[in-house]
Amino acid sequence: MSDLNELLSMHVGNGTVPGAVAVVARGDDLELAVAGSVDIEGTAPMARDTIFRIASLTKQLTAAGVMLLLEDGRIGLDDPIGKWLPELAEPKVVRTPSSPADDVVPAVRPITVEHLLSSRAGWGFPSDFTLPAVGLIFDVQKSGLDPQAVDPPDAWLAALSRVPLVYQPGEGWLYNICSDLQGVLISRVTGQPLPDFLAERLFEPLGMADTGFEVPAGKLGCFTSLYRTAPDGGGLVVADAPDGQWSSRPAFPSGAGGLVSTADDWLRFARMLLAGGIHEGRRVLSTESVRQMTTDHLTQAQRDIGELFLDGQGWGYGASVDLAPTRPWNEPGRYGWTGGSGTAGYVSPASGTISLLLTQVAMDSPVPPPVMRDFWTYVGRGGS
Repeated sequence: MSDLNELLSMHVGNGTVPGAVAVVARGDDLELAVAGSVDIEGTAPMARDTIFRIASLTKQLTAAGVMLLLEDGRIGLDDPIGKWLPELAEPKVVRTPSSPADDVVPAVRPITVEHLLSSRAGWGFPSDFTLPAVGLIFDVQKSGLDPQAVDPPDAWLAALSRVPLVYQPGEGWLYNICSDLQGVLISRVTGQPLPDFLAERLFEPLGMADTGFEVPAGKLGCFTSLYRTAPDGGGLVVADAPDGQWSSRPAFPSGAGGLVSTADDWLRFARMLLAGGIHEGRRVLSTESVRQMTTDHLTQAQRDIGELFLDGQGWGYGASVDLAPTRPWNEPGRYGWTGGSGTAGYVSPASGTISLLLTQVAMDSPVPPPVMRDFWTYVGRGGS
């Protein structure tokens, strides 16, 4: 593609997405492209300040919240989470990952804060969804694109405590649930709702004015509709309207995928990470916190467990970390993730590049859709 606008316009034109916003930043050089509309009907053009459901890009921000508590000395990486989440103090583990869900043994060690940050607590989704204990997880972990359908944190934790771990704490990387547990941990430690803590300690210092777990009534006009691919593959169907599930704060603010944001808001967070935790001369995170977030913490065996999601790369705190250039877009040290609502945000320290794609079409599998792959290839080739 000759430029980013042409890339986005191609995908809007072929009906892949109604609209999109994309950003590629290299130092002070900012390439921004906006294409299409906020909905299929074309009621308003997509804009730089359009608000999107960012889904699993939320994980990076939640992990940053946990790092702030570590910096405060209120928690430690090796602290058992049972101190704040007593429901999970004595978990059971299936004898082997493929064992029946009622064939359990006690956990050999407590679940720690670090296990939550590295997504190795033992709950979550592996590459093999047919494992018996994983089936029980689906009864607790609802879709992040349906936030109003999730029980309040106390009830959610109680239900999760009845599900055995798929792996012993610290032994297996499993997707998603640990980020929701991070959000509940933040709330229990601080005595604040997760939205209030993140707003006070992260969003306000960074100037992320349009980032939160709900969209105020006065800003619904800037909010996209959300779409899914029709079951028969014949186009797109509405999954959520602007005045739908994000028009009020949910009972369970999901640290795994509940946030909405804008291109400029997320860009502020990404620039802070690239600057080692500093935003506009003010320290938001310590350099060590940023280093830990953006460093792979997994063994090869743990990466293999999550191959469906990780695609050969590693995992830091809240997002993946590229280990090898296995695709045109992979760059060792690149840190970021994708969101099930059709979003993707990455920071590449080696090249000083930030890349962000925001769309409003939900992914139907962990495999990135063509618009993402084309965008990443564009970024990896230096914008040409």
